[in-house]
This record gives sequence, C-alpha cells and structure tokens, in this order.
Amino acid sequence: EAALTNNQRTAYNYFVAKGFTDKQAAGIVGNLMQESSVRPEAVEFSGGPGRGIAQWSVGGRWDRDRAGNVTAFAAQRGVSRWALQTQLDFIWHELSQVGGYGLAELRATTTLESAVTVFQNKFERCGACAQGRRMTYAREVLAAYGGTGGTTGGGTTPPPTTGATCYSGTLERDMPENACVESKFDGAWYQCANG
Repeated sequence: EAALTNNQRTAYNYFVAKGFTDKQAAGIVGNLMQESSVRPEAVEFSGGPGRGIAQWSVGGRWDRDRAGNVTAFAAQRGVSRWALQTQLDFIWHELSQVGGYGLAELRATTTLESAVTVFQNKFERCGACAQGRRMTYAREVLAAYGGTGGTTGGGTTPPPTTGATCYSGTLERDMPENACVESKFDGAWYQCANG
C-alpha cells in the first residue's frame, strides 16, 4: 500500500538518470519503500535510530560517521537533511564516492531479484530485512514506471484476480488480491492488484 507516491516516482527517475537500468532503479526504490515508504522525514518506529528514506542510523551514517553522514553532507551544501533531494544525493554520494556500498555489484545485476538483494545487503545492511516485502515493492515500482506494464484504470471492472497478495504496512500482514486498505501513512486508500 505504500506504493506509487510522488516520492517513489522521483526516486525511481533519479536512479535511472544516474544510469541504472529499470530493474536496478526499481530494486533500489523497493528497498527504500520497505525502509521508509520513501518519506525523507521518516523516523524509525518506536524511536529507534533510523532516519530518512534509507533509515540511516543516528550515531552513524545519519550524523556521526566520519566517512560521511547525511547531516554533514547537507550542512556542507546549505540544504535540509530532511529534504528528499538531499537524501537521494547522499545515497548517490555513498554509492559513488564513499565506496563499499555495492555500486559495482548493483550495476552488474540483470534481474530485479538480484538488484533488490544487492542493495539490501550492501547498502541497507538491515537486520530483519523482510526481503519478500522489498521484492513486492520493487515489482510495483517496475510495473508502474519501468515500461513493463503497470495497472490500468478508469473502468468499473476490477482487475483480474491473480491469487497474489500485497503486504500492508498499516495492517502488518499480507492482503488478498483486490483488498482495499486505508493507509495510516498518508490516509489514502490502496487496492491490492497483481501482487
């Protein structure tokens, strides 16, 4: 249900403009959707250390890491650390300038699954990764923005049932095809379609 907001579209277009393939960009954005729904103001649930679209940790990559951190990066440029553009630029900075975050491995991927996994393991370095959700989100992004299909709209006939489910962050469980949920994140209604 966190899929397909302007932030997700902006992030996808940003990474395509950096030379990533549709699948690679969708893999990155699928990870960011799992981390924060691509909300730059996101603070980890229950006051944990994660901040921003990639949930960089307070005391580390958010504000203290000597190799580079979001706070110092933003201050050097005179921009807000909470801005989407700043955080996208910092991801690119970590990938291309800091190193060790999997840029070469990510560029070498040819499938959506491998792009999701590389970004998850090399950049996010998550504990409980929920890789299935990252894949679901990445598929939604690829279908919507990658030129491989997408959803149709405007008619009154519901989409055909595929048996696929969609993960609801609001309800914290998978929902069946065609189920609708009002998101606690943005108040909008989302319908599960084709996983």
